[in-house]
Amino acid sequence: MKIQFMRVSLFGLLSICIIFPISLNAQTKQSYTSLEDAVRSGGSLYGNAGPQSVNWTNGGNKYSFIDNDEIRSMDPRTLKDELIFSNKGFTFPGSTKPFNYESFQWSRDSKHLVFKTNFRPIYRRSGVADYYVYDLESKQLKQAAKDARTAELSPDGKKVGMERDGNMFVYDFAAAKEKQLTVDKTSENGTFNGHYDWVYEEEFGQAQAWNWSPDSRYVAFWQFNERPVPDFQMTNFEGMHPEQVHISIPLVGDPNPSVKIGVIDVASGKKVWLTPDETGDFYIPRIYWTSNPDVLAMMTLNRAQNHMKLYFFNVKTGEHHVVLEEKNSTWVAIFNFYTNVNDMIYFPEKSKEFFWVSDRSGYYHIYRYGYDGKLINQVTKGNWDMIKVTGIDAEAKKIYYLSAESGGLYQEPYSINFDGSGETKLFTVGGYHDVNMSPNTKYFLDTYSNNATPTQVTLNDNKGTVLKTLVDNHEVSDYIKTHEYSPETEFKFNASDGAVRDGFYIKPTNFDPNKKYPLVLLVYGGPESHEIFDQFGTDTWAQWLAQNGYMVANVNNRGSANYGSAFMKSVYKQLGKLESSDFVDLARYLAKNMSVDSNKMAIMGTSYGGYSTTYTLLTHPGVFKVGIANSPVTDWRLYDDVYTERYMAPLKANEEGYVKSADMTYAANMKDHLLLIHSMSDDNVHPANTMQLLTALTNAGKDVDLRIYPPGAHGAAYNWQSYILIQNVSFQYLERYLKGNNDLPNLNNPK
Repeated sequence: MKIQFMRVSLFGLLSICIIFPISLNAQTKQSYTSLEDAVRSGGSLYGNAGPQSVNWTNGGNKYSFIDNDEIRSMDPRTLKDELIFSNKGFTFPGSTKPFNYESFQWSRDSKHLVFKTNFRPIYRRSGVADYYVYDLESKQLKQAAKDARTAELSPDGKKVGMERDGNMFVYDFAAAKEKQLTVDKTSENGTFNGHYDWVYEEEFGQAQAWNWSPDSRYVAFWQFNERPVPDFQMTNFEGMHPEQVHISIPLVGDPNPSVKIGVIDVASGKKVWLTPDETGDFYIPRIYWTSNPDVLAMMTLNRAQNHMKLYFFNVKTGEHHVVLEEKNSTWVAIFNFYTNVNDMIYFPEKSKEFFWVSDRSGYYHIYRYGYDGKLINQVTKGNWDMIKVTGIDAEAKKIYYLSAESGGLYQEPYSINFDGSGETKLFTVGGYHDVNMSPNTKYFLDTYSNNATPTQVTLNDNKGTVLKTLVDNHEVSDYIKTHEYSPETEFKFNASDGAVRDGFYIKPTNFDPNKKYPLVLLVYGGPESHEIFDQFGTDTWAQWLAQNGYMVANVNNRGSANYGSAFMKSVYKQLGKLESSDFVDLARYLAKNMSVDSNKMAIMGTSYGGYSTTYTLLTHPGVFKVGIANSPVTDWRLYDDVYTERYMAPLKANEEGYVKSADMTYAANMKDHLLLIHSMSDDNVHPANTMQLLTALTNAGKDVDLRIYPPGAHGAAYNWQSYILIQNVSFQYLERYLKGNNDLPNLNNPK
C-alpha cells in the first residue's frame, strides 16, 4: 500500500538508461520525442544522488561508500578518501567465478566487511542470500553463511549470526564451525524462527527478525506460529499447469500468527522465552537492547493498535515490568514507512535514559524518560511535528532531528539539548533535507533540494557547517536550460471545510493564461503519507503530460503527515471520505482560478492512489471525466489486517465504516471513464479487489476498461516493456477521453 515502493523500483529501471544528446537550436528548448524518451530522461532530472551505500565506520569518524564498484572511505576531518575494497581480481572462494555482491555491512570494530551475494527476493524487503566476510588486515575472503535469509556479524566481530530456513544459527570464526541455536521450525505455514511472516514484514517495516545483544552474548529473536492464518493463493497463469503460490496473509478480521520472543545465550545454548502480560491477539512490533547488557525492551500493541506497552525484560530470568504505556483514541505509531522513520523509541548507549516520540500533545514530539519509567521532560515543543530523530549524543546531552517546524512543506535539520533548551536550526537553506548522521553525532551527510535547486549533497559537522560539497548537480541545472522543464509550484487554497490546504501544480509547457487546459491529478492520499514538499520536481511522467498540454497537480490531503495529528488522524474509521473531498476541492479550485477546463479533468494513482481514484469517481461522479486506477484497494475488508485495522479499527468496531469506505457500495454511481490496471500476481493488493469491483459495476450495468498484466507484482509492471506499455496505455486513455483524440498511434505498430 506504499507508492514509494513503485518510485524506487522505477528509478532502478531509469538508472540503467542512457540519454543520447541531440543537437539543439539555440532559440528553442528540446522537447521529449516520445513517452519512452521522457521516462529515460529521469536520470537527467534527478542527477547524482551522492555517495551510495554509506556506512559510518571507526565509531563515526569516517564513512564508507561505493564508487564505481569500489568501496572507499572518507575522513571528514582531513577530507581524504582511500580505497577499502575492490572486487577486481577476487573470485568466490574455491571457484574461478568473479566475486560480486549486492550489499555489505561493517563489523562494529571496522575490521571486517560482510558481503551479501546471490540474493533471491522473497517479499518486499526480504530474500535468501549467501554471505562472505572480508578481513581488511589479511585481505582474506571467507564464506560465512549460505542460503540465509539474514546474517549479521556479532558486535565483537568473532561470530556471524544467521537465520536459515526458519532456524537460528551462529558461525564461530575461531572454531571454524557452525552451531544451530534453534531446532523447532516445522514449516512456513507452521512454526519458524528469526524471520517475519508476510504481514509483519510488510506492515511493521523490517526484514530481520532477530538482534545481537551489544555485548555479543545473546541473540534475541521472534518465533511465529502461522497455523491460524488463512492461505492466500495467486498465479501468473504461465505454463500448461500454472503454479499456485501460497502465502499466509491475514485479512481484516482474520486470525493473526501467534508471536513470541526468545533469547538464546550463544555460548551455552540456553533459551529463555520472554512472555509479556498480554493475552489473546496482540502484536510485538519491536524489540530493543537497552544499555543494561541483560535487559531487553519489548514493545507490544493490542490488535486495534491504539494501546502500546513497553516492557523491560531480564533476559536471564524472564522477569519483566512495564516502563511506558501509551493509549490513543486512534492509533499509536511505532514507525512510518513514508518518512523513512524506522523507530519512535531510542535507547542511547551508556545512558540510563530513553526517548519516546509521541503525538499526545496533538503534534509528534520527543519525550525523555528514565529507566524507572518516569517522564523527565518533554524535549521538543510547539504546533509542528518532529519528523525523525537522526542522532543522540548522550555525553553532550544533545538530540539531532528533522522537523516540519517551518511548515508542512518542509523537512529540515535541527539540534536541541535533552532538557529542551538550545534549539538550533542547522541549515538556513529551506526545502526538503534528509540526513545521514554519524553514530557519534560529529558529522552528517545532508541531501536536500527545493523547487529552485536540484539535489545537493554536503558533508557537514554537527553544527551544520559545510565541510565539503559532494554533489551540486550543476548538470541538472544545465539540462533544464536546454530542455523543456515545467517546475512544480506550491500554493495554498481554501478547501470546502474552510481550512487551508497545500497543493502544487505544474503548468503546461508554453502556458497561456487565456486558454483552458485539461487537468490530471496524480494522487496517493494514504494515511501518514506525504506527497508534496518544497522539493525539486523530477517526475518525468508529469513533465511528459505538461509537454503535451496538461496541467498536473496534487494536494497534501487530510490524512497526510507533518500537519499535526488532528489533520492526519481525521481519516480514522472513514478512509476515502475526506481524501476524495480534498481532491475534488483542488480540482474545482484550479478550474476556477488556474485556466483548467472543468469538463476535462482526470484523477489517477497506484495502490492507495488507485483506491483514491476509484472512490473519488464513485462518490463524486461527474467531477472527473477520467480515472486511471492501478492496483486499487476497492474494499478494505480485502486488505491485510495490520494496515487496515490501524486506520479503520477492527471490523466489529466499525462495520458501517467499512461499508461506507468500499467502492462497491457506490457502483451504481459510475458515470465517468475508468481504466483499471492490475496484476494477477499482486500479493499486496490482491486481484480480488479489482475483480469484485468489476462484478459490482457489471451488476449495476456499468462499463469500465481493464488491463491485466499477469506476472507483475504490486503496481502491475514487471519489466521495462510492461512499464512503458502501461504508461502508453494510460496516456492514450487521457488523450482519448479528455481531448477527444481518436487518431492515436497503434501501440503494436507505432511507426
